Amino acid sequence: MSSPFENGLSKGSVLSFGELLLRICPDAGGQWLSDNQLPFFVGGAELNVATALALWGLPSAYFSALPDNAMSAQILTHLQGKKVDTTPVFMHGDRIGLYYLTRGKDIKNNALIYDRAYSAFADLKPGQVNWDEVLDGVSWFHFSAICPAINQNVADVCLEVLKVASAKNITISVDLNYRARLWQYGKSPLEVMPQLVKYADLIMGNIWAAERMLGIPVEPNVTESGQKSIYLKEAQNSSESIIKQFSKCKAVANTFRFDAGEGIEYYTALYTGDRLHSSKQYDTDKVVDKVGSGDCFMAGLIYGFYNDLDPLETLEFATSAAYQKLFIEGDATTKTVEEITKAIKP
Repeated sequence: MSSPFENGLSKGSVLSFGELLLRICPDAGGQWLSDNQLPFFVGGAELNVATALALWGLPSAYFSALPDNAMSAQILTHLQGKKVDTTPVFMHGDRIGLYYLTRGKDIKNNALIYDRAYSAFADLKPGQVNWDEVLDGVSWFHFSAICPAINQNVADVCLEVLKVASAKNITISVDLNYRARLWQYGKSPLEVMPQLVKYADLIMGNIWAAERMLGIPVEPNVTESGQKSIYLKEAQNSSESIIKQFSKCKAVANTFRFDAGEGIEYYTALYTGDRLHSSKQYDTDKVVDKVGSGDCFMAGLIYGFYNDLDPLETLEFATSAAYQKLFIEGDATTKTVEEITKAIKP
């Protein structure tokens, strides 16, 4: 089976749209106070996608908003060194967003603290950016549900750019990342996300995110079952409902990552062309850093579809990439295409 985007995808750049964040990483025991050291990583979900794609040889561009100061200039030079095109970055505002995440934890834990109010990205408003100019030469636009969770203005900016990208026939992907500590401005995801997702050709998330953000119900007994076959069947049902509800969508991807002590069980699914493809399952007793694994999976999907791989090839590459990220400290992957391909389970 060929790629659902084959012959319909021009080969311009892939533009990832989202907030650049600094991740500050105190240790759980508080040793950072005695050591006078607080490790950090440059990240943000969409930037993690952009850096992975650049590493894998795709023309990768990044849109964010940063204050026009020396610190931003250093960060942009750092990203350019990774072959990410930062010319779309919009310079305004006063600060870069931060978040604090205790080392060894993931964003589902209470170890997460956001400090991103009034950041340059959070202060974006409709009408500020010339999207025709930003999207010139772009063939793929990627965003996530984190952006419209920030505030109403940013949600409106998302809608603004999606309308322009759609009018230019740019392929659009969305990651349904749910961040409970965002969505604090009086709107629920269900009130915002469907009007954005209707522009997407590729939707990635999981069955529970689709329920929370798009109103696609999950059978009540599914979560309690713990059975892979039941989860995959629910992924097919959810995907079919999404494609029925959002006619532009050509493919839906689901990830299943379950904690198993200090390790995880991980597998994924991709529904396209009236068929559900499922990946090999990966298991490990221990992980190094869970942050960015889902972003790496998203980047893997874009990489596969951009290069006209068939759906199962695309899925296995993306799954291997996401799994390998679990053993890398930091927000973004450092694994090459060759390393990821070699690590695919036979």
